[in-house]
Amino acid sequence: MGKSQDCIFCKIAAGQIPAALLIETDDLVSFMDIMPVNHGHCLVVPRRHAATLTDLTEEEARACMGAIWQLAPAVVKATDGEGFNVLQNNGSCAGQAVDHVHFHIIPRRADDGWRFGWRKGSYAEGEMQKLQARIKGLL
Repeated sequence: MGKSQDCIFCKIAAGQIPAALLIETDDLVSFMDIMPVNHGHCLVVPRRHAATLTDLTEEEARACMGAIWQLAPAVVKATDGEGFNVLQNNGSCAGQAVDHVHFHIIPRRADDGWRFGWRKGSYAEGEMQKLQARIKGLL
């Protein structure tokens, strides 16, 4: 899973496409999103092409989280934000638009007008415990 010839994030990581870079390491790049949800919206992207979070090595995942930990307070301060979201989607059904794992850092304000459509579900009696056992059995 080195580099995908058609992947826009691989091209940015390789310096083939210009980007407003924030952090560059051997493991990752971070840059401003060109179609931001809110101003200051940026991305953290591993250099190695990997489609989803579970395709990353543990070291790559740790490097990405370290960059998020470093970037988030800077983004919030620079934008006079009140908070932030870290979003990461896996698969098109989950909203992943670019087939290269990436993390969004989105600065937020109470009045920014962006809302999640979070639905609240429930479990039938005993259903959660059955699923818990199944998940634990796969760990």
